[in-house]
Amino acid sequence: MSNPSRGRGNTQGGYPGGPRGGASGFSGGRGSGSRGGYGGGSRGGVPGDLIFRGPASVDQRLATLDQLVSSFNKLTFEPERPHRPGFGTFGRPITLRANFFPVKLSKGPIYDYHVEITPSTDIKRIRARLFELLEQSSQQGWKQFAPFVAHDSSQRLVSAKRLPQPLDVQVQYYEEGEAGPSARSKTYTFAIIHTTDLDVAQLTKYLSGNLESRDYDVQPLVSAVNLVLQTHATRTGVRVGKNRYFFPSQERFELALGVDAVKGFFTSARPAYNALMVNVGVCMTAFYKPGNLADAIMAFQRSSDGAMLQRFTQKLKVTTRHLGYKQKKPIKKIMPTTARRTTFHCEEYHGKISVEEYFKRKYPHITLRHADDLPVIDISGPNSKFSIYVPAELCEIESGQPFRGRLNEKETSNMIRFACNPPKVNADAIIERGLPTLGFTPETLGSPLSSFGIAVDNNMAVVPARELPPPRLSYEKPLNVSNGSWNILDVKFHNGGAIKSWWVLVVREKDGRSVFSGADDPILTNLWRSFGEKCRNSGMSLGSQPVKLAQSLILRADDPSRQQALDSIRQKIKENISERGKPSFILVLLSRRDNYIYPGIKWICDVELGVHTIHMLTDKVVGKDSNKQDQYFSNVALKVNTKLGGINHVLDPDSLKWLTKAKTMVVGMDVTHPGPGSIEGTPSIAAVVASVDSSFVQFPASLRCQETKKEMITDLTAMMIDRLKIYAEKNQTLPDRVFVYRDGVSEGQFNTVLEEELPKILDAFKRVPQRKPYRPLLTIIICGKRHHAKFWPTDSQFADRNGNTRPGTVVDRGVTSVFDFDFYLQAHAGLQGHVKATHYTVVYDENRLGADELQQGTHTASYLYARATKAVSLVPAAYYADLACERGRCYLNDFLSADDKVSSSVVSGKGKGRGKADKEEEKIRVFEEAKKAWGEGVHPDLRASMFYI
Repeated sequence: MSNPSRGRGNTQGGYPGGPRGGASGFSGGRGSGSRGGYGGGSRGGVPGDLIFRGPASVDQRLATLDQLVSSFNKLTFEPERPHRPGFGTFGRPITLRANFFPVKLSKGPIYDYHVEITPSTDIKRIRARLFELLEQSSQQGWKQFAPFVAHDSSQRLVSAKRLPQPLDVQVQYYEEGEAGPSARSKTYTFAIIHTTDLDVAQLTKYLSGNLESRDYDVQPLVSAVNLVLQTHATRTGVRVGKNRYFFPSQERFELALGVDAVKGFFTSARPAYNALMVNVGVCMTAFYKPGNLADAIMAFQRSSDGAMLQRFTQKLKVTTRHLGYKQKKPIKKIMPTTARRTTFHCEEYHGKISVEEYFKRKYPHITLRHADDLPVIDISGPNSKFSIYVPAELCEIESGQPFRGRLNEKETSNMIRFACNPPKVNADAIIERGLPTLGFTPETLGSPLSSFGIAVDNNMAVVPARELPPPRLSYEKPLNVSNGSWNILDVKFHNGGAIKSWWVLVVREKDGRSVFSGADDPILTNLWRSFGEKCRNSGMSLGSQPVKLAQSLILRADDPSRQQALDSIRQKIKENISERGKPSFILVLLSRRDNYIYPGIKWICDVELGVHTIHMLTDKVVGKDSNKQDQYFSNVALKVNTKLGGINHVLDPDSLKWLTKAKTMVVGMDVTHPGPGSIEGTPSIAAVVASVDSSFVQFPASLRCQETKKEMITDLTAMMIDRLKIYAEKNQTLPDRVFVYRDGVSEGQFNTVLEEELPKILDAFKRVPQRKPYRPLLTIIICGKRHHAKFWPTDSQFADRNGNTRPGTVVDRGVTSVFDFDFYLQAHAGLQGHVKATHYTVVYDENRLGADELQQGTHTASYLYARATKAVSLVPAAYYADLACERGRCYLNDFLSADDKVSSSVVSGKGKGRGKADKEEEKIRVFEEAKKAWGEGVHPDLRASMFYI
């Protein structure tokens, strides 16, 4: 499923979620659980029926793992892509199943070919159709080889047999719905050109850990095997993104009007020690409901959600049959007029004609039922100068079309709910439905797998793992950790911040939903008194009563982009600042979630005025029982204290020793991109956060906007200099070591980080102000959440009450890299669904970190997340960088969620450009507008704080 836990590109400008607690981003209460063993959970384990297939022995192929690691001692140590220093030994040994299945390859080579099509076409749909026609071609010299090939429907083809050279195959193009080629059909020629022979023996040597094979590039062969493994799924299902396949017969649930959530399967080949594995996982995405477009439009009209209809048709393709054959076209626009009232110039009928009249004359057998009550659809191409109008009732939404729009908050939470299954249910789905559907079982194994001599073992890998013990942590006094969480009832912070003055700002909507009558409402007085008391009791010093302000907003109907509402809020805050000076923070009370007001206030206060803000939704605190209100206030107090530079809790000195044995700065880096519904050209946002204290609690941030969809950080040198300067200000010295946790980078980009980001970090070390040459020791660790590796306990004593692995579970053998220093760590408790570990890979290491040191160190650091009373799934430095990116989205809110906007000056140029050059120009214009809106970024008064938390 499309990663709801990250929320990237989902509800922009919404309210930051809870901690990354359970699977798929679920967080929950602070449940203390009951103590037992390393990861908590009850001593008696869980009912056996939650355990998939019960006890098992570790795979025999792993018996020589220790020899592998000791052989690495012969390798020269290089900081770039360092080899594994050893396997971790710390913690309690356990045995797990993993959703990896060994792949048996034949000994023969795989022949690799490049495909050139003439005349050339860049249109993906046409290329994919041409490859389908190529498979069906009966041309001599090709037909006999067709069962022995696999391809990517673009320009690569692999074969189990050597193909004759030169090889040209001619194909006549016709659409899927046509009976066959006609006299007008265009002929294309495939030139299939041999590029290389891929030697399976080379891969086998690499997988066995042969030291001479360390630099062998496995990617060409692994990707070739992937093409073969995925051919069956490509033919029978629908691919969405990379490696994810969905099938019409699979389970579906209604997600929204016209949109269903559909379950499918992820599949991808991965090298592991002594075996090539195929990783198979369950995934989910949104699809359009098939049916007639006119019926769908009428359903929207009944629900009176016009905005939803425009969103619904984004990137939707419809099928028409009025031309006598099936034709699939993307919707360019739903017109505001009906077939009777839409006219165009027609050469054939000598002048202006309505769409209704044209269809009457041209297609007398078609009678329009909705000529004057439903709109027509423009299905012309993106760069076409003329519109092509078709009545909605002649358009069909075919099955198998992924919904490419942005899911709203409710739909996202429904999607997560549908996807949240216990581990055993997922395992059963993979084995019983996934393997047969993907064509991996002996009964379903067909061409081309069998032609290549490839078979898939249907038993999950069984691997050794360990449960790491939690750290000891303390507030003003030590606390017990159980199942990855703890309770802070009646507990004072380790170091309370100082609240010199504070304001309460009530934002009143004129929609009858405002809870407070004004600034002196007794319910409000009770609320701020209780919250102030919570802050004081938590150990913060609170000097005075708050200044109470109320601002009524102009009606939404009269101010759809909420510009006037935000101006009135800005004015109110500015007036009070000039009168009273800046407060420590403003507590903003909102009566409803709003995609404009929340991000708008964050921009005003973070960027323009430089004041901390804390937002509360009144329905979370007013009218709740005192326990719930107290818990809510406790969570908000955690944020306030952190923003003000306080320390909520610390780890015991032993747990921090790996960081404190030399002066260390821990850095988190991330980039977030514009999601669906953003204006083309909207910048990406980069964040770099870094620790400034020896408790590794305070992580101020640098934020920049940069080229759209660019994954590497453009301005990294300047951002790192900012971080080093602030570290030096606080510590009167620069750090001796820098540990970077880099989030949001795929495996294919590991080397790009070394080529593009590493030199910028090293440059920052040279350019930071200093008395003598400065060069700390650097380590870069990539954090991966977008993988599909999942683990299952083989015994109830290793499981929590849902059948998940327990907090502290670490896996570094069996399904990890052969040579690289990587591991899977699950620091948090899986509260719902199937818990997911984070995949950490060391790509650069001058500090020569050991396996136990880094694994347990990263695990204990996961207990330092300031905003929660539980361990989190991603090391806090990387998590904070992600939060900072999300805050940056608020500053570009008008660009990021354009499909929500009714009218906005920034969108004014949208859609004017017709040709490619115009579109590029438009993107540049949008980028420049966005940079102007971003301004100087975060206000200097907030830059040394965790304003984003």
